[in-house]
Amino acid sequence: MRNPLLLKNFAAGADIAPFRIVKFSTTDDLVVQAAAATDALLGVVELGAATGERVDVITHGIAEVEYGGTVTRGALLTSDTSGRAVAAAPATGVNNRIIGIAGVSGVSGDVGSVILYPGSIQGA
Repeated sequence: MRNPLLLKNFAAGADIAPFRIVKFSTTDDLVVQAAAATDALLGVVELGAATGERVDVITHGIAEVEYGGTVTRGALLTSDTSGRAVAAAPATGVNNRIIGIAGVSGVSGDVGSVILYPGSIQGA
């Protein structure tokens, strides 16, 4: 179930696959696929884009995202190295950025809902 509440259109700073988490590029007004749990996560794209194409980024609401591992409904989600959603599990004292909360359980390759709730967590 998707319910995008706020979308912002950006240009893709590199190729972006569908259903991926994105972050700001080093250049203003460009986004790229997220590549780490420590990236400043911005939102989710449901449609892919080639470098230079325009892409809508969902920053608030409920979006569809591809899972990069086993995810349990209710888990806090962050990005893997390919912009896919994985359960956030920072080591003690380590900070992770999160994109939101898993709306459904799934495994790597599944497309599931994420309740967008960007923020940071620290391992205990």
